[in-house]
Amino acid sequence: MQLLGAALTRAASMRGGPALVRRATAEDLLARWAEGSRPVAVFVGEYEGAVVGVLAVVAEDLDGQRRGRIECCYVDADARGVGVGTALMEAAVAWCKAAGCDELDALALPGDRATKQRLEASGFTARLLTLSRRLG
Repeated sequence: MQLLGAALTRAASMRGGPALVRRATAEDLLARWAEGSRPVAVFVGEYEGAVVGVLAVVAEDLDGQRRGRIECCYVDADARGVGVGTALMEAAVAWCKAAGCDELDALALPGDRATKQRLEASGFTARLLTLSRRLG
């Protein structure tokens, strides 16, 4: 629960983050993932016996294709650079393949180079950029 809260706080502090996070809490995320309307997997990453990372991935059928989507991926700042994120990504890819997904998507907020580089290192490529304009 603490890692999910840290993930939300970090995301909300970044450019574009408030629109992504809105008012979600860790409890909200867990409830959404537990509702059972779509396949979901939540993985935790450990380092030296401590849980230091979390990744949640869902599978959805869209336009006749099954796609995976990483909804949350966070590794505690003190545990970055030791392979926890890589292991979490590998677990998500394996789960999506087993769930029959054709593709796996993940989001990176504007200016979040670390996430973009982590995703590219795991084989992701940019497919679509969404730009937004406030109308009021």
